[in-house]
Amino acid sequence: MRLGLIGLGRIGAFHAGTLVGIPAIESLVVTDLVPEKTKQIVDRHRSEGVEGVDSLEALLASGVDGVIIAAGTDAHPELVLACVAAGLPTLCEKPVAQTGAAGAQLLRRLEGSTVPVQIGFQRRYDAAIAAARAAVVSGELGWVNTIRSTTLDPEPPPPEYVAVSGGMFRDCGVHDFDVIRWVTGQEAVEVYATGSNRGADFFRRYDDVDTSAAIVTFADGALGVVSNTRYNARGYDVRLEVHGSQDSVAAGVDDGWPIRATEPGVTFPAGPPHRFFMDRFLPAFRAEFETFLEVVAGDRPSPCTVADGLEADWIAEACARSMKEHRPVRIDEVRIP
Repeated sequence: MRLGLIGLGRIGAFHAGTLVGIPAIESLVVTDLVPEKTKQIVDRHRSEGVEGVDSLEALLASGVDGVIIAAGTDAHPELVLACVAAGLPTLCEKPVAQTGAAGAQLLRRLEGSTVPVQIGFQRRYDAAIAAARAAVVSGELGWVNTIRSTTLDPEPPPPEYVAVSGGMFRDCGVHDFDVIRWVTGQEAVEVYATGSNRGADFFRRYDDVDTSAAIVTFADGALGVVSNTRYNARGYDVRLEVHGSQDSVAAGVDDGWPIRATEPGVTFPAGPPHRFFMDRFLPAFRAEFETFLEVVAGDRPSPCTVADGLEADWIAEACARSMKEHRPVRIDEVRIP
């Protein structure tokens, strides 16, 4: 199979390295607005069947079977529309768009299209998180009272990334919002969120925060607790805990968990700590791409549609408003039909 990859920044360059290791992908066509980035990826992977082109139009005309979008958040809607117009199944990195309104407009413009679009939430393909969801679906946990999800980055992204990311809740927390919705099988109805800045000044410059927390209330009364920060120096801490009336489970509690136990005599976790998403989620990204190949081949529908991704975006948007206005915000207040 021949795939296209648009956007070769940090995540796009990482994706290129993952994609060339999947046997079913015979060739990869890449492009970026910065020609030097395209050249770097081609030079790095030329022997593995990677080709570079100088524009989106050239990529769409290069005979690819499907496209992966890893460009900046602000470019997602138009890139998705261009790929769909070319009849190419598309996997677009989260979030759907910079704002809920832009995401809702994209969804409307895709109405009637039969070209599949998959939103990239790789945590759905993490073995431990998938097992936690299976435990909820089977009923073995009883009824869920609390689900906790964390994304604690070891260091902040560059200012130019933050400028177009859509903010902490939409860029970082959206992973947590998607996964707690997916694992519980419930829709969020209300949030209460807060945030702070104690690090780099550029977060304030872009009206963003470097640390946040949110309480999400679901339709059945279950509570979600989401914690995010850009400053977790010990490593990349992504965990999910699900607490039920009959049992509790956790994902991400392994020897790479970046935390130091203070209990006397306890040597867990043994380390080394997870450093970033590249090591923590490499198997999950690979599984996500292999699933996308099935979508491209027409063997299955998109497992995470634009509509699914937009539900996580509405939670993020409600959290941003809640933080700004210092009050609980219902999802219906921000949702655009």
